[in-house]
Amino acid sequence: MTGLSNSAAVIREYDNKHYMHPWESMEDGRADRTISARAEGIYIYDQDGKKLIDGPGGMWCTQIGYGRQEIADAISEQVMQLSYHSPWNTASEPSALLARKLAELAPGDLNTVFFTTGGSTAVDTAMRFVHFYNNRLGRPDKKIVISRQKAYHGSTYLAASVTGKERSKSWFDIDTDQAHLLPDVNPNLRPEGMDLEAWCDLKVADLENAIIELGPDKVGAFIAEPILASGGVIIPPPGYHKKCLEVCHAHDVLYISDEVVTGFGRLGHWFASEDVFDIVPDMITCAKGLTSGYLPLGACLISDRILAPITGEGQEGVMFSNGYTYSGHPVSCAAALKNIEIMERENILQHVRDISPYFLERLNALGASPIIADTRGVGLVGCVEGRLTAGDESRLALDQKFGSRIDEKCEELGLIVRPLLNMCVFSPPLIITRQQIDDMFDILGRAIETLARETGES
Repeated sequence: MTGLSNSAAVIREYDNKHYMHPWESMEDGRADRTISARAEGIYIYDQDGKKLIDGPGGMWCTQIGYGRQEIADAISEQVMQLSYHSPWNTASEPSALLARKLAELAPGDLNTVFFTTGGSTAVDTAMRFVHFYNNRLGRPDKKIVISRQKAYHGSTYLAASVTGKERSKSWFDIDTDQAHLLPDVNPNLRPEGMDLEAWCDLKVADLENAIIELGPDKVGAFIAEPILASGGVIIPPPGYHKKCLEVCHAHDVLYISDEVVTGFGRLGHWFASEDVFDIVPDMITCAKGLTSGYLPLGACLISDRILAPITGEGQEGVMFSNGYTYSGHPVSCAAALKNIEIMERENILQHVRDISPYFLERLNALGASPIIADTRGVGLVGCVEGRLTAGDESRLALDQKFGSRIDEKCEELGLIVRPLLNMCVFSPPLIITRQQIDDMFDILGRAIETLARETGES
């Protein structure tokens, strides 16, 4: 391009000056980020050629890793065959095939697929369906969606309204009339002496009490991540999701399972709802690993049970008037089909199930450090939670910088992690090997040791 340079320094300058990144700080200009130049397998290379393990797997999404020629070929071929079509006017082979494939992979009777542009719009679609569904059933007040503190469901308006991460709401307006947040489900917060079963019952009671207090005629849905990923890899107590589903159905409340992170192999299964948590929800939202991040795509899967009363005879002239210019985009759908084909052929789900015990073993060994308050994970997703305060409230600010300080040290050593205040979370590409797991945790361990020495906690 005329007048532009691609040198590392100039690219960083352009990025700092012109590109507002997601969650950009307004305090002191841009973040002066590392420039990702290329990627292969589980590694990203910066413009100086430095090799970095991609600990977060992009943004929880690079399941099959980078640089897969098959994906590139499938995208290229589809671009040349049919780069776009209006989903209002015509159908396409890739979207039809992918919808059929997702219906086959999904649990129970979730046989209808609505394609979106990503996870946030998938959640917005699910919430709009709740509105549509109850309006069609003559229940115009049954619209409140219940969620949890620490839950993350997206950044579009409705999705952000049911997001419980405090920073997600700072300085933005949300729909407080149709969203209700329950207290944190993190088992680490349970009172001393309370076992997991009692904590589970207490958290389920949170939901049922809220439905009763708000009014079953007012509550339309409960939305839950199987694992609260961006909230810090919070793993609810055993039986929690199944009991919540029973409460929802007892009060005619829809259950939305947000599998944007947990879907497509992260926990060793196509979807975690049934195979890991023993539930068949009314709707599932997914994105991220659906294409392994090669192209944007999301989906909302809807069960036959809830479609039955609002389709067919008596619905003449009624339409679900929700959609996006890029719904069912043929190139994105072609990428997703190839992604799923590769995962099936290479038996990646079984690989995750086989290797995740070692991943969790290495993760939990980090808990021996005096500056680690907790380690937790499931499948190939994990979190280390820091504790630098040592009982001294005057040092609380150190805790809030734990994640960024560990991230900085890890990057120097060749690893990217995702800092979240006093936590670091990671969800590496699912193709990671045992040796690469060792490499990742060896670096993370050295970073933790260094920080412990610097803060006098070693």
